Amino acid sequence: MTLDEAYSLIRATVDQMNARYGNTVFDEWVVLSLHEKSGRILHYHGPRRDDFQKSFGTDLDALRADLEDRQFGVGDFEFARHAGGTRFDAFLVLGRGFYLICNNTRSSMDVITKDNRWLGAQVPFVELSDKIRSNPIALKA
Repeated sequence: MTLDEAYSLIRATVDQMNARYGNTVFDEWVVLSLHEKSGRILHYHGPRRDDFQKSFGTDLDALRADLEDRQFGVGDFEFARHAGGTRFDAFLVLGRGFYLICNNTRSSMDVITKDNRWLGAQVPFVELSDKIRSNPIALKA
């Protein structure tokens, strides 16, 4: 899968999640490349573009530690139930060295998941995971 294909797929998934939930699940999402030592933002969508850039290094350090502690495969994802504010709520492995970071800057996954509509809203995210698993982002040779 190309990066542009992934962006379109992610955008559609977030829209489907919001529609099923009846409110915003993720108002911020980022595609990162961790191929370089410091990492790189490939695409950002959300309300705090400038602030995200400023705190990217610090935020990435914490995320990198979590990713290095466990082995995640392409399509694997994790939700942080109690991460509020600008702390990351979820990530999905898009390919070797590529990650999707999702966040709700006004709520936490703990609050979101208490609503019964969350059960339906998470279906598009799992479907995204399956699509990525079968066709991950890859660098062209």
